[in-house]
Amino acid sequence: MEQPAPPANEIRDPVHGAVRIDLHEKRVVTHRAVQRLRGVRQLGFSHHPFPGATHTRFVHSLGAMHLAGQAFDQCFRDQPFTSGSKRRALRHCVRLAALCHDLGHAPYSHAAEFAMPPLRELGITTYEPEAVAQRLDQRAHHEDYTIGILTGTDLAETIRRTFPFGPEHVAALINPHVVVNDDFFVDNGFDVRPLLSQLISSDLDVDRLDYLVRDSYYTGARYGQIDVHWLISSLTRHVDEQGRVCLALDNRALYAFDDYLVARFHMFLMVYFHQKSVAYEEMLRRYVEDGVAADGFRLPGDLDAYLDTDDAWMWAKLRADPAPFARRIRDNQPYKVAFESHQPAEDCALRQRADILRSAGIDVIATTLRGRMLMATDPAKPALYLVERGQPVARRLADASRTLHGGEEGVTISRLYVDPVHLRTSQERLRDVWRPRTFL
Repeated sequence: MEQPAPPANEIRDPVHGAVRIDLHEKRVVTHRAVQRLRGVRQLGFSHHPFPGATHTRFVHSLGAMHLAGQAFDQCFRDQPFTSGSKRRALRHCVRLAALCHDLGHAPYSHAAEFAMPPLRELGITTYEPEAVAQRLDQRAHHEDYTIGILTGTDLAETIRRTFPFGPEHVAALINPHVVVNDDFFVDNGFDVRPLLSQLISSDLDVDRLDYLVRDSYYTGARYGQIDVHWLISSLTRHVDEQGRVCLALDNRALYAFDDYLVARFHMFLMVYFHQKSVAYEEMLRRYVEDGVAADGFRLPGDLDAYLDTDDAWMWAKLRADPAPFARRIRDNQPYKVAFESHQPAEDCALRQRADILRSAGIDVIATTLRGRMLMATDPAKPALYLVERGQPVARRLADASRTLHGGEEGVTISRLYVDPVHLRTSQERLRDVWRPRTFL
């Protein structure tokens, strides 16, 4: 006789309303690896230009978990799994993957990744050896820490004791190079791992569906207001030519998908690439890189020690350090934009412009950021599909969307930042620099 689903607790979320977690999931939610995310801001330094943006990766992770359950239910609404327990196990697994997908983020998010040690120091054993052989002596990134925390701390044992699957199954939905040596994801002869992985990371994943509306809500920027309910209610599945079960979208939601792409694109340009946020991120990067170069600041490779790091931990180091960029960050004295162009760096001669300022003894931070409608195509990963009821042929969703918005659209923002005391001088020196030639 199958065991009934455990009772649920309810969390009030300002974006999604009632978010329910059952007592099994609560053991993971309350684990210190997940609770650590309460101390890591979702948007790093974006609270400087957007004072309301103080929400954390913890609340975002709960929102992604909530949407993952809804998306699973929609994709498999008509799927007769071999048992109710199998269905619950797969649903729990994808919800935990959504909950845990950001476990490895460093303090202040991406800016501090420059202080991460080589991948070898994390001691991860669940990757395919050939997939990471060339990376072992390269700097780890936040997803490596996520996999390491899931499989190499006591969180792994919590998952094993609580669920009919292991931490490696959760990790496998976050990173495609994690090895799974059983048929947990196979049911009725079909492997559902590709679809569940796409719910965690793709052009239509629950991560993006949550952070767009959440970041829009907390920043006050309205660009990210998308129809999450309609998109999720239009999700389905498609078996591709290689027999993989893939994520698909009903044709009726194509315009909603395109609106979602435009919203994400504009959020990058207006919020995530905001000049003040980027200035603080780049100053932290310079502080971190200078410290690493001097055998100073470095994030711990020991995973248990890493769980003690968060924004407050980083802020304590900044407050105690007399280094120039540490002082600037804590005293709210960011570098200012001396030059900005919405062109690729080579088209606006960014390096040449930076050299002009450096030759005058002016310290320069050069940045180039690109916003794109769609992720870069990865032939090794299954595509998202667009399906139409009653039609046997499915189209790739990326191809259908490009028809609407006119190709592989992207915008590059190139900037030069300088100390405010040199701002006017820098602008004057760059005023008559080469400009793109115009043709009549």
